[in-house]
Amino acid sequence: MQYKFFPHTEEDLKEMLAKAGVSSLDGLYAEVPESIRFKGEYDLPEAKSELEIRQFFGKLGKKNKQLVCFAGAGTYDHYTPSVIPSIVERSEFLTSYTPYQAEISQGTLHYIFEYQSMMAEMTGMDISNASMYDGSTATAEAALMCVAAGKKANKVLVAETLDPKTIEVINTYAHFHGIDIEMVKATDGVTDRDDFMTKIAQGGVAGMIVQQPNYYGNVEDYEGFAYAAHANKALLVMNSIISDLALLKTPGEWGADIAVGDGQSLGIPMTFGGPSLGYMCCTEKLLRKLPGRIVGMTKDNRGQRAFVLTLQAREQHIRRQKATSNICSNESLMALFVTIYMSLMGKEGVKEAARLSYAGAHYMADKLLATGKFTMAFDKPFFNEFCVRYNGNVDALQKKFIVNGFFGGIKVAEDTIMFAVTEKRTKEEIDTLVSLI
Repeated sequence: MQYKFFPHTEEDLKEMLAKAGVSSLDGLYAEVPESIRFKGEYDLPEAKSELEIRQFFGKLGKKNKQLVCFAGAGTYDHYTPSVIPSIVERSEFLTSYTPYQAEISQGTLHYIFEYQSMMAEMTGMDISNASMYDGSTATAEAALMCVAAGKKANKVLVAETLDPKTIEVINTYAHFHGIDIEMVKATDGVTDRDDFMTKIAQGGVAGMIVQQPNYYGNVEDYEGFAYAAHANKALLVMNSIISDLALLKTPGEWGADIAVGDGQSLGIPMTFGGPSLGYMCCTEKLLRKLPGRIVGMTKDNRGQRAFVLTLQAREQHIRRQKATSNICSNESLMALFVTIYMSLMGKEGVKEAARLSYAGAHYMADKLLATGKFTMAFDKPFFNEFCVRYNGNVDALQKKFIVNGFFGGIKVAEDTIMFAVTEKRTKEEIDTLVSLI
C-alpha cells in the first residue's frame, strides 16, 4: 500500500483514477495554478510516543488557570457524580449514532425512553423528544413549531428578557424560514405584560417565547400569558433552566404548550462551552409537529419488553413534504448523561441541589449589598442568578477577581454584573470573593 493507514490498494487507486480520467493523483489538481501551490515542507513535529504526547498535553493543560466560577448566563458549574463517566462509556450506551436498528439498539433506546419520561415530569408536559443540539436551537425549533401549528399565522413574539444568544439563533432560523420576529419589550427586568397583551391582540401571531428564570435571573409571573395566547390562537413557549424546575412552577403549570431549554445544568460539565443538550417537551396535541425523535415501549414477538423509535419526524423516515425536522446527529449521549445524573440524584437530590443554589445566591446577594458598593439592579425575585449595580469600575473589579482565582460574574451593562451560584460554591468562597471588593 502507498499509505499506511489508507485501505486502498494500488489497484484500487488506478481503477478510481481511470474512472476520473486522469493518470495520477496530481492530475486531480491540474486546474490549480502552479503559482498558488504549496511546495515547501509541512511544519509538523516529529512522531512522539504515547508518554511524550501525554507529557506535552499535560504541560499545555497547566497553562489553563482554574478559576472558582460565579458566572452563569446559560452555562453553570454544577456537581457531576464521579460514576457518570464510567456508566456513559459502557459499550451498550456509547454511541452518538441514531438507533435505526431497534434489535441491536435496545440500550440506547431504553435510556432515551427513560430520559423522555424524566424530562416530561420535570417540565410538567405530556411529551418529550430527544436529539436537540442545545437550548438555543431547541428554542428556535419551537418557533418553527408555532408557525407550523398556526398555519396562517407567520409571526412569533419573543420577550426581550430572553438570553441574547438564544435571540440571535431564533433570528437566524426565522430569517431562512421567512418568519417574522417581533420583540416584546422588557420593563424593570421582566417582560412588559401590557406590551405583550397589545401585540398578541393584534392577531396573526403564531406563538410567544418567554424565559423562566429570565436572562437576568429574575423569576417572572406569567399568570394569564397562556390564556391570552390561546384566546388569540397562538402558542406559549417557555425556555427554562431545567434544574431550576425542581423547585419552580413548571411550564406545564403555567399553561405553556412547548417547554424548551438547555440540559447542561443537570450535571453536564462546563467544558469550555460544550457539548450540551437541548430539551423539548410539548402537549400531546402538538405531538405530530415535534422535531427530533420519540422512543416508545412495546413488546416483541416473545412478549418481552422492547423499545422502538415510535415517531420520527425526519425526511429519512417519512415523506419529505411531511417532515418537520432535518435534525440528524443524535445528542443522546448527553441525554444519557443527564438521565444517569437524575437517576443517581433522585427527586430529592435534584431538589436539594436547587435549594443549595438558591440559598447560596441569596446569601451572596446580601453580602454584596452589605459592602455598600452594590445595589440590586432589579427589585424582583430571583433563583440562583442575579444582577447587581456596582459603584465603581466593573472591568477593574473583574480583573481583580481573576487575579485572585475567581471568575466573578458576567458584565451585562456598563455598571452591572450578573452573578450565579450553584451548590458547588461554598460559604468560604463567597466570603473570600466579597472580601476582595
